Formats: sequence, structure tokens, C-alpha cells
Amino acid sequence: MARRPLPRIPISGSLSPARGRELARAAADHATDVLHPLLVIGRGLRVLAAAGRRRWAGTPKDKRGPALFLGAACVLVVALVPYGPLLALVTLMAAAAWRGRDRAPVAAGPTPAETQRLGALYEALVPYFSIPEDPSPLFSHGGDWAPAFSEYAFDGAGRITRLRIRYPAYFTDGEAASRARIEALLHAKSGRGREYLFDWNEEANQLDLRVLAGLPTGIAAQPFVTSPGETVLGFTDPDAVQRTLPVLEDGEPRDLPPVIWRTGPRSTEPHLLAVGQPGSGASTLLRSIALQALAHGGDVLVVEGGGAGEFSCLSGRSGVLAVESGAGGALAALEWAAHETQRRLIATHRAREAGRPAPEDTRRPLWILLDRPGVLAHLAAAEEAPDPLRRLQVPLRHGRAAHVTVAVAEQFDHLELLDEAVRQHARARVALGAASVRQLTEVLGLPPHTTPTAHVPPGRGYVRLGAGPVHRLQVPAAPDPYDEAARPEDRQAVLELLPGRAAGIAGGPDRIALGKPLQAQPPAQGPPVDANALPEIAAEAQ
Repeated sequence: MARRPLPRIPISGSLSPARGRELARAAADHATDVLHPLLVIGRGLRVLAAAGRRRWAGTPKDKRGPALFLGAACVLVVALVPYGPLLALVTLMAAAAWRGRDRAPVAAGPTPAETQRLGALYEALVPYFSIPEDPSPLFSHGGDWAPAFSEYAFDGAGRITRLRIRYPAYFTDGEAASRARIEALLHAKSGRGREYLFDWNEEANQLDLRVLAGLPTGIAAQPFVTSPGETVLGFTDPDAVQRTLPVLEDGEPRDLPPVIWRTGPRSTEPHLLAVGQPGSGASTLLRSIALQALAHGGDVLVVEGGGAGEFSCLSGRSGVLAVESGAGGALAALEWAAHETQRRLIATHRAREAGRPAPEDTRRPLWILLDRPGVLAHLAAAEEAPDPLRRLQVPLRHGRAAHVTVAVAEQFDHLELLDEAVRQHARARVALGAASVRQLTEVLGLPPHTTPTAHVPPGRGYVRLGAGPVHRLQVPAAPDPYDEAARPEDRQAVLELLPGRAAGIAGGPDRIALGKPLQAQPPAQGPPVDANALPEIAAEAQ
């Protein structure tokens, strides 16, 4: 028969184990509250001691002796000052309490909404980063996204701002089409309307995605700190170039990274082609180039094909040879430019044959700026007149040796009207405004390294100098000062940069203004030079 347990007799004054644990926990909490200031000060002293050890370890050995002497002198001064030790102790305790204060805990890991977004992005990449033959695929339907996404960051709205993706080694990251598919997918899944930078690391099989901040748009035309032969096309990202310029942005001084275009006999990209949509800022870029060329003492010849008078502010200014707006005037101006280029080459060649330096007038920079020349070519074809752009072949081919620089601005719709010499010799390229990847690749020769957006501010685009990389670009605001729709501050900035009026201005129906007669100077005395020998003369002049 089973034995029944005897009943327990309660003993007065005893506590249950649960009650004892509650009392112990309450006592610990009260003790923690009482000792909390001491704990904070102790933690702060530990932080200060660790910082002091790091500072002492980073101090060079030859400076430790003077540092010890200075510390001992400070201790002696504090000891001699009335109430000095007390004040030093209070200061030390206050610093320790500040450094040891409780900080807000840092959230570890993504939120549920961010986890869902990363999971959706992971599932979207599975068809591109997986093959059936892979025994242990990094990307698989229903798999874990944590090994594939090593780094990530989100903005306040919960959208991805930075992401590092590990992809399998068999992915064809060397093919442009494969890259384009991944970039288009990430652009769509991460949020449209923003500009993303994709950095492919083929060696480590990693892709870094980063959202780029907008380039500054408050920079107006102003005197830039550059040397002769350097022209500021605009400003770009800080990590794109290794140089900064002091500028004023909305009246505030800043140091921003510029895109410098170097011209002259030693330039590898002596001529420029800028292409954009209407209102994208191509004419603004030419005005900015003209203002900088005049500031460095160059001569400027402007041919305006649009006929809207956007360069009338340069009419009659000192250093401005002419501002032409009609087909007849453009043909005469470009013909003069071709003869002037030949004259400079011949004069330089003869001076070097005689053992003399090149004449001063052949070393003065000459800038030929053409805005929308395709319109003039179309008008010339309709009137069965010679194409004005054919006169550009000599300045384009031999302008570098003769200190002649050509800058052409045209729209995407009229690119086929440009002469082949412009496409071949204008190797500094600028594409402004909203454009597709195909259009940008056609102009720049390479696709942009970021995702173009549908809406961009005026003057925003991409630039590529010769065979260099493609950079983002924001052209400084240089509007027509007579355009009442522009900001008054930008118009005033352009007016302040314009040189004074020149004497002896003539006019005509197709000629807005003339600063000098467009006549080639007589060649230097000597035997005549065959025009077919110009390439050899240009090579010798360089």
C-alpha cells in the first residue's frame, strides 16, 4: 500500500523562494539607483583613461618629453592656485560624468519593413545570379539574403541608399549588356527619381550601389582661380577629381571639385563638343567659356545659329572679334578663321626657321564658339550656298598648334548635320539635359556610370575629356544678362564679368557686332608656302 506524504507545517517568519528573489531584485535595483552616479563617473573615467593612453601612444617619442614637462607645469600651477585642486577635481568629475553618460542604444539590424524590401530585392536578383548547375547557389528562391547583402543603409523614408551585393563568380560581369540588366533592375526596385552610382569590383565579385547627392546648382559665373589655358566647364562629385576651387555658392564661400578643360599646344583635347536638349544649358556653357577666355586675354569669335541674340551681350566688347547670326556672316567669319589659322602656322614656321620666337599675335589664344551651327548648315543647303561648317576643318585639324580652340554646342536632334571633322577632332565631350543611355553613349563614347534621371536642372549633365572617365557635371549659371526670366543675381554676375566696350564697332544685316575687321593679316616676308604642307608645319609648330 502506497505511503502518503506527511503534511508540511508552515514555519512562521519564513519566505518563499519566489518572494525572496523579488526582494533581492528590488534591493539590487535600489542599489543601482543609488550608485548610478558613481557608476557613470567610473565609466567616464575609464573612457578618459583609454583616450589618454591612445593619445600617449600616438605621440611621437621626440615630443613625449616636452609633453610631460607641460603636464607637470600645469599640475604645479593648479596646485598653487587657491582652490585649484578642488576645481580640478570638480572639472574631472564633470568630464567623466559627461563621457560616461548613458547613450541611446543603436538599433541593430534592419526593421521589418527594411527586411521585407531587402528580401524582395533578393528574390528579384535570383534569375540573374543563379544557374541550375550551381550545387550551393548564393541566390535561390526562398533563400537567405544576409550572405548576399553584406552592407546596406536606408533613408528616413525606408528606401535603400547604400547596398553591397556579392554575386557568383560565373556571372558575366565583363559584358556591358549583363551589367545594364542588373543596373536597370536595381534602379527600378530601389526607387526611381534618384541617381545611383554602380561600382563593379570584378576581382572580388562585388557590386556597390550608392545614391548620389545632387550637384550644387547655386554657382553663378564668377572669376575662377585658374591659370591661362585652363577652363572650368563645371563642377562634379568630390571623389571624381583631386582638386578643388574656392567658389561662391548662393553667396557662401565653398571649396568644390571642378572639371578643368585644358587647351593650347600641349592639350590632348583641344576642341569641345557640347550636346543637349533645348533649355539644357549648352548656350550657357558657351557663355561661361567665352567669359573665362576673355578674362585670360584671348580673342573670341561667336557664331550663333539660333538667331535669338543670346550672345548679344558680347557685342562690341574688348576681345570679341565678332558675333555672327546669319548664314552669310557665319560663312565669312569661319573663312576668316581658316585663313587666320593658316597665317599663324606659316608665321610660326618661318620664325622658327629664322631662329626667332613665334610672333606675339600667333600666341594669343583664339576661341571660335559656335552655337547650333546645324541651323546655319540647313539654311545654307536650302539656299544652295557653301556649308559654313566645312570652313572649320582647318581650325579643327591644325588649331592646337596655332593656339586656336573650337567649341561647338548643338542639340541631339541635329547631330547628323555636324561635319565629320567636328566629330573626329572635338574629343572633349559634354552632354547636358535629360537623355537616354543610348544618346549619352553616342556623344560620350561610353555609357554614364550613373543612372540618368528624367528631370534634371539646367546645366546638369555628363562630361568626358578624351579617353578619360565619364563624370557628372553641373555648369555654372551664366545666362543672357538681357533675359528677364533669369535670376537677377546670375544676370548681374555675367554683367560684372563682361569686358569694356571696344572702339570702332561696325554693323551689318547679318553681323550683330564687330570688334575687329575680319581680315587675315598679310603673311610675313618669305617664299610662299604650299597649303598641302600645313600638316607638316603644324607638326613642327607643336
